Amino acid sequence: MALFRGNLKYSDVTAKADFLNRRQIIAGTAGLGMAPFLGGAAQAAALEFTKTDYSVDEDVTPKEAATSYNNYYEFGTDKGDPFKNAHQMKTDPWSVEIGGLVDNPGNYGLDDLLSGIALEERIYRFRCVEAWSMVVPWIGFSLSEILNKAGVQSGGKYVAFETLNRPKEMPGIGWNPRFPWPYVEGLRMDEAMHPLSMIATGMYGESLPNQNGAPLRLVVPWKYGFKSIKSIVKITVTEEEPPTTWNNLAANEYGFYSNVNPDVDHPRWSQARERVIGGGLFGKRDTPMFNGYGEDVASLYAGMDLKKNF
Repeated sequence: MALFRGNLKYSDVTAKADFLNRRQIIAGTAGLGMAPFLGGAAQAAALEFTKTDYSVDEDVTPKEAATSYNNYYEFGTDKGDPFKNAHQMKTDPWSVEIGGLVDNPGNYGLDDLLSGIALEERIYRFRCVEAWSMVVPWIGFSLSEILNKAGVQSGGKYVAFETLNRPKEMPGIGWNPRFPWPYVEGLRMDEAMHPLSMIATGMYGESLPNQNGAPLRLVVPWKYGFKSIKSIVKITVTEEEPPTTWNNLAANEYGFYSNVNPDVDHPRWSQARERVIGGGLFGKRDTPMFNGYGEDVASLYAGMDLKKNF
């Protein structure tokens, strides 16, 4: 199933009458003494964005499911832990350190980083390595926009990412002290520059909830979800393949590429089928190669053994 550029948009499901600035919302609630009591989902404010034709011919996952069923081990290993605990993470102010083989290294505040970048809505399939899937209306922009701002040098072959690491705000870190924090991930440069690779700042018409990776997360729709690193604080362009968390923990289970491939099973379960979150008792389906984006991305791996390079 190739990328479907159809008519389904989140606005067809829930209309959004007004567009409000997230900072204005939070500032207003702070004035009322409410901000400390608002969780990540409650803090989400509507965003201004352009609708695009990036879509799929499937139903959008209910917002309540997508924001309460999450893997974000910094807040706990149970699927409901991020929803319960992520409100402790402070996302304002926020900065991202950009370095390595770039012309414009530095520590960029969020406003400076996003200056001049227009947000757009893209409805993508999302496939977890645990064999469940969703369809999510993300809001954001192509990762290449940040990389172009940074000025990738000719020697840059890979892009490394790092997640926030604040144990006092992220209780899962304290519960799992032997986990190799901070969480790190990486992409090959051609993957990172592909137009489908995006940085998400929102979902369902609103700013990202903390449990979904506020304020900036990566979304790479043809790869398993753990590649889409959350709450990014560092981006580094390198010549060598960067280390990635799950590959370091279990290289036989989690390859660097981690492309969705129904023909390569996880050592402990099949990847041939997937459970559709929100799809009811019988919400199972066959898993498409590259999560359905093969026509767009298969050429990136021409000549590669995808069972060896899994």
